[in-house]
Amino acid sequence: MKTAEQVTFGGSGLNRAAEIRGDRDRLAVLRRDATARCLPVWRGKPLLCGEGFCELALLEMDHPVLTADYGGVLSEPMFLGLEDDGAPRFAVDLSGWSPEEVDLAALGAFFDPTEQHHPDLPDDTAFVELRRAMTRLGPRDAELAATAKAVIGWHGSHRFCSACGKESVVSQAGWQRDCPACGTHHFPRTDPVVIMLVTRGDTVLMGRSPNWPEGMYSLLAGFIEPGETMEAAVRREVFEEAGVRVGRVRYLASQPWPFPASLMFGCIGEALTQEITVDPKEIEDAMWVGRSEMMAAFAGEHPLLKPARKGAIAHFLLQNWLADTLD
Repeated sequence: MKTAEQVTFGGSGLNRAAEIRGDRDRLAVLRRDATARCLPVWRGKPLLCGEGFCELALLEMDHPVLTADYGGVLSEPMFLGLEDDGAPRFAVDLSGWSPEEVDLAALGAFFDPTEQHHPDLPDDTAFVELRRAMTRLGPRDAELAATAKAVIGWHGSHRFCSACGKESVVSQAGWQRDCPACGTHHFPRTDPVVIMLVTRGDTVLMGRSPNWPEGMYSLLAGFIEPGETMEAAVRREVFEEAGVRVGRVRYLASQPWPFPASLMFGCIGEALTQEITVDPKEIEDAMWVGRSEMMAAFAGEHPLLKPARKGAIAHFLLQNWLADTLD
């Protein structure tokens, strides 16, 4: 697919400079570099600034907020990589900071509209939910934010060694955890997921989960199981969720999806059957949607149907399907 890397969180080409991660002396030099900047993350929310929160709010490495001990999951800044001009980029976890007022229900909601303002940071900055701002960020900022959110989230949920149960420690500039008790090394988790544009004639198969906003439908998706190909996962998931048999399957594009740590493999599949039998344990509803209906939904003119949100690979694939630019 020619436009594959135009998907949100893709196509930035960040130099991650993995060879530096284990070089503590080199990392110390980079942290002192005048061009070095750090992205604060609070409970998975990156610090943003600009009109409509359209860019990352990167701080100088000696900013008081970064040197304060908020008890996050990282003992030192995580190394994200180098900009095209060689400027180092880092991230820190400030999740230990407690704002005066926090809507705990909103923090766990499907769409978190809240913003958190730190008293020691400029008034035009705020910690903002990444899904809310992802379409306004440039490709590089989006990749930096997605990487920081995913890896910091992994540290928060994988503190203890899965081999012996002892607490592990951060190493490799945030890209590894080592167990001092048994010597096991642990690496950031990425879960492979297939998301499929299943077509039959001029219609596409759409489904919805029960906790989604009213009227929202998206492409079917599911985790790839051990020992399974992407193609097999597409056929299995579609049949399990909607009872539709799928024949030919083709890969289209991928998207890192740090909610919390998935890699979405976008595929197109040809349906062999039309009758839908929904498994209520998997999804709430599924239906075939025609091209004209989908165009109306994208234009905001459909009375019932709301397509997948902008920024998600489902929206990207549907948009290209409507424009006939999947090749």
